[in-house]
Amino acid sequence: MPAKFIPSQLRFTPRLLTVAFAALGMPFAAHAAALDRTTQPSWGFTEDGTMAYIEHITVNPDVSGKDSAGRKIPDMTETYRFLNFGVKSDLNDRVSVGVFYDEPLGADVKYRGDNSFTGVPRNVLGNVYGQASQTLQDNGVNVTIKNATDLQNTIAGLQSQVRAGQGQLTQAKADIAAAASQLSQAQTALVADPSLATLLTPKIALLQQGIDAGNQKIQDGQAQLAKGQVAVKTLQGLQAITAPLESNTEGTRVSVSSKNLSGVVGVKLGEDKRWQVYGGPVFQKVIGELHLRGDAYSGATGYDASIPTSSEVGWLAGVGYTIPEIALKAALTYRAKIDHDMPIGENFPLAKLKGFEAAQTNKVTVKTPESVNLDFQTGINPTTLLMAKVRWEPWSDFVIRPKLYNAVSGVDLLDYDKDSWLIELGLGKKLSDKLAVSGHVSWDSGAGDPVTTLGPVNGYWGTSLGAHYALTPEWSASLGARYIWLGDAKAKIPNGQQVGEFKNNHATVYGLRLTYQKK
Repeated sequence: MPAKFIPSQLRFTPRLLTVAFAALGMPFAAHAAALDRTTQPSWGFTEDGTMAYIEHITVNPDVSGKDSAGRKIPDMTETYRFLNFGVKSDLNDRVSVGVFYDEPLGADVKYRGDNSFTGVPRNVLGNVYGQASQTLQDNGVNVTIKNATDLQNTIAGLQSQVRAGQGQLTQAKADIAAAASQLSQAQTALVADPSLATLLTPKIALLQQGIDAGNQKIQDGQAQLAKGQVAVKTLQGLQAITAPLESNTEGTRVSVSSKNLSGVVGVKLGEDKRWQVYGGPVFQKVIGELHLRGDAYSGATGYDASIPTSSEVGWLAGVGYTIPEIALKAALTYRAKIDHDMPIGENFPLAKLKGFEAAQTNKVTVKTPESVNLDFQTGINPTTLLMAKVRWEPWSDFVIRPKLYNAVSGVDLLDYDKDSWLIELGLGKKLSDKLAVSGHVSWDSGAGDPVTTLGPVNGYWGTSLGAHYALTPEWSASLGARYIWLGDAKAKIPNGQQVGEFKNNHATVYGLRLTYQKK
């Protein structure tokens, strides 16, 4: 009789998310290959009998670097934890059903320290003040503004000049009115007594000349006063726009989370029931927020995006093949993209400088990417199992294009240059009837370099160890740990400008799974 091999061991393969939104991310926080944390239900669905599991996973990334000015960027990622669980049962010897929950997409990014991704955007504001000064100078208002203090002092000075000018105009009008009264009296006297012509005619001429000159000065003064009033209004508007940026000491932040609930039905085919086709709906919920801060984002600094909860439905389908005698299992799973039509709330402070309303809510379509996943295992001797996994995701098709952001900047908020590939190889070893161990190496191609600041990682190499212990014939517990060497990456903002570099980063992943299985 052929020897039986150990079943597939637990493999902790949550994909690392570093920025989003991600991002982003991002971003987006983004993962080594964009925003993906996906696990596949195929490993559990091809098990025999009734199976249920719950797992808790902790990912602790450490991603640091330098901005374009050489200033240090400390770890900009957040530790995140999540649960996956699922249950599968055979209705008969051919039909199986299952429900699986995971959190496939996400980003957790928070920039800290003194760098171009945090704090008051001094360079951006300096450029804004300089452009405002030049515009006013071109319109005949001689001002020079370099900072918020200059702006406040200039507004106060112009307001004082406007008040003084208004007083002078009022007095000038009163003087002209008095001169006009004298002119009227002289003209009346001349009409009454023409013999006074020699005396009154020069006086009348001087009065008229003075009135005409005064009216011209009033007209010129009113024009200058109008310029001053416009300048004050313009600068007060500029102050309203820049004041929030002047007081904002936050760092760039991204938070994106998602939840998937997949319902799967499978049918075994053939006399030996080695082939199986499966598929079903995927219910997906996403929510997120993004905040761009610091000089790195140029005119987009201060931008906020709020992504409300969006729930949509997609699907997955796959085919599996098993040879139980040698513990061979192969599964090819396709996850379809899911379209989310959501009202994204945007706040873009500097958009007002281009004539846009700074706060808007616009409907945006975001398509979470499809994927193709190949899972494989086979026994190579009675106590050793070979495992492999390949995943492809077209992240180059992914884009987040909020309407206000795109209208003002002319670019997308988040996109990626390349599709991503994940390849993983592992060995499992049965040490006793209750204990088995496993080890894996993995490679992720990433989604391009340079890459978004919301996830500045270009793929990774990883290695992991796991242990599986049978508590009872039905219950087992598994532990796993993974160390990941994150790929060096150059960080860019959406217009392509490089604003940072991230090197020599890593992540650690820990997981615990409790499994019930009864054949």
